[in-house]
Amino acid sequence: MGVSEIYSDDYHSSYDMESYGQKRSVKKKEKGSFKDYKPVAPVIAVLTNVTLPATMTVKEFAESIKKTSAEVIKKLMLLGVMATQNQVIDFDTAALIAAEFNITAEQEVVITKEERLFDDSDDSMDENAVERPPVVVVMGHVDHGKTSLLDAIRSTSVTTGEAGGITQHIGAYMVKIKDRKITFLDTPGHEAFTAMRARGAQVTDVAIIVVAADDGVMPQTVEAINHAKAAKVSIVVAVNKIDKPAANLERVMTELAEHEIISEDWGGDIPFVPVSAKTGENIETLLETVLLSADILQLKANPERQAKGTIIEAKLDKNRGPVATLLVQRGTLHPGDAIVSGVTFGHIRTMTDDRGHAIKKAGPSTPVEITGLPEVPEAGEVFYAVEDEHLAKQLIEQRKDELRAKALQATSKVSLETLNTFIEAGKMKDLNIIVKADVVGSVEAMKQSLLKLSNEEVRINILHGAVGAITESDVTLADVSNAIIIGFNVRPGTNIAEHAKARGVDMKLYRVIYDAIDDVQDAIKGMLAPQFEEVIHGHASVRQTFRVSGVGTIAGAYVTDGRIVRNSEVRIVRDGIVAFEGKLASLKRFKDDAKEVQQNYECGLSFEGFNDIKEGDVVECYTMEEIKKG
Repeated sequence: MGVSEIYSDDYHSSYDMESYGQKRSVKKKEKGSFKDYKPVAPVIAVLTNVTLPATMTVKEFAESIKKTSAEVIKKLMLLGVMATQNQVIDFDTAALIAAEFNITAEQEVVITKEERLFDDSDDSMDENAVERPPVVVVMGHVDHGKTSLLDAIRSTSVTTGEAGGITQHIGAYMVKIKDRKITFLDTPGHEAFTAMRARGAQVTDVAIIVVAADDGVMPQTVEAINHAKAAKVSIVVAVNKIDKPAANLERVMTELAEHEIISEDWGGDIPFVPVSAKTGENIETLLETVLLSADILQLKANPERQAKGTIIEAKLDKNRGPVATLLVQRGTLHPGDAIVSGVTFGHIRTMTDDRGHAIKKAGPSTPVEITGLPEVPEAGEVFYAVEDEHLAKQLIEQRKDELRAKALQATSKVSLETLNTFIEAGKMKDLNIIVKADVVGSVEAMKQSLLKLSNEEVRINILHGAVGAITESDVTLADVSNAIIIGFNVRPGTNIAEHAKARGVDMKLYRVIYDAIDDVQDAIKGMLAPQFEEVIHGHASVRQTFRVSGVGTIAGAYVTDGRIVRNSEVRIVRDGIVAFEGKLASLKRFKDDAKEVQQNYECGLSFEGFNDIKEGDVVECYTMEEIKKG
C-alpha cells in the first residue's frame, strides 16, 4: 500500500496539525495526491433571541444583534425611517428590524429603586382591606364661619372628661361620632388644598363647602367649589349662620344651583345641611351626612401593608428640630420606622396624636405628628415606610440629582402656541381654561363660546370663571391643572404676571371677546401664528388729578417700576379692571416735555381722548413688538 493510500482517508476526515509535517513531505513525493483537499469550516452560532432596552441608538442596536450599522440603517430606510447611527430608536422599531434578520426581540425589564422599595398596588382590590375613616377638608369664603365651624365640630366630639384635652394644633385631627371616626384637615383654605394637589397628593375624600345663610355665594365660595370639583372629591354644603334673622336657605340653594351645585331637595346629588356654628345646631347631622357620603365612596385600606401617606404640614421647631404632620393613608406607622418622602430620609423618633398623647401605632386615615427627620420635608409630598435603608439612601441621592437636572430645564406647560404640538403628540385630550373678566356677562359669554369649540381631539373644560383681576389663586389652580388663563378686560394683580411666568402658566389677555375665541380655535387647529407680543415698560400710580382748560385732565403720577415712555401705548387699570387703553397725549417732568420718566420719579400725564382719571389708578406703559421668527 502506497503512502497516498494510507493518508488520503485521513485528510478527508480531519485536518490534523500534528501530522501536517509528514503530509507535506508525502505531498512533495507524490504531486497532486491531495489537490482535492478542502478544510471543513467551523460552525458559527446563529443569534435568534435578543433582549433590548426601551430606547437605544442605532449603533447600540446593531451591536446587540451582531450586525453592522449600515445593515440596520438600510433596513430602516426600507421601512421609511431615515436614521443615522447615533439616532435613538424605540423598542418597537428595534423589534421590527430584528425580525427582518429573523431575530426575536424581548424588552428588557427594568426594576427601578422605587418599584423595589414602594408598594403602589391598589387597595380597593385587596381582600384584607378594611373600612377607613373619611378625610375631610372645610373650605369657603372668608368670614363665612369655617374656623368657628371646625371649632364647633371639635368641641362636639370632645367628651366632658376630655375638655381642654386638645393641647396642640397639628393641622389635622380626628373626631368621633356614633363610634365612627372622621379626620379633618385644618387647612387655611382652598389655596393650601390646591398646593397639596400640586404635589400629586390626593388626600381628601369629602369637601365641606361653608356658605353663610345671610351672605350667600361669594367669589371665594365659587373658587372653593371649582377647586373641589377639579380634585374630584365629594361635596357637602354646610349652610352656616342659620340662627341669624337674615338667613335665607332658598337664596343659597338658588345661587349654588347656578354653579351646578344642586341640592338633593331639588333633585340634585349634593347634600345641604343648615347649621349654626354659634349654637351648635345640626353639627351632628353634618357629621352624619359626611359619614353617609363616605359610605357611598366605600373607603377602604389595608392596615397590614407597607405604611404610606402624605405630609400635611412641616416646620422647624427650635426645641424639637424638624416636625412634620403626617396623614397615614394605608398600612400602620410605628415609632422607629424609616420613612422616605421626596428627598428626605429618616427615622421616626417620637409620634403623637392630635391631642398631644404619645402613640405606638397609627393606622389608615390617622393624623400624627412626628420628630426625628434630618430636615423639614415638603408639605404635600407622599411618604413611605421602608425596610431596605441602604437602597432608600441611594434613591434619595438619585432624586436629588434628578431635582438639580430638572431645575435646569423649563417645565413643559401647555400654552396656546404649543397646544397643537401637544395634540399631535397625543398628550392633550382636555384643554383646561380659567376665565376672568370685568363683568358677569362677559364671563358667561366667554365660557359659552369656548365650550362650543370642543371637538373630537380636544375637550374644553372651564375650571373656573369669575369677575375681577387675575389672582395668585388663579395661577396656582392653572399650575396644578395645566390650564390656560384667559383674561377679558382685566389685568393681573401685583407680581402675578411674574408668578405665572415662573410657574410656566400661559396667561392671555384680551380686549375683544372674539379675539380670544379665534385664538383658541386657531390654536386647536394648529394655525396660531402670533405676530406681536406685549412688552411692559413700567407702571405709574396716579397720586393727584388736575383739570386744565383747553387740555383736559392731567394726572400727577409716581413711576413705581420701570419707566414711562412718551410714544408708547398705555392702559389705565382701576381695581384690576382696564378702564382705558390708548396713547399718551403728553408726558411732562415738571413743566418740561419728557421722552421718558424713570422709576421713583414723578411726572404729569394726559391721555388721548380720555379724561376720567381717578386717584389710585395705575398707568401701565407698554409697546407691541414683532416676534422674530426662527
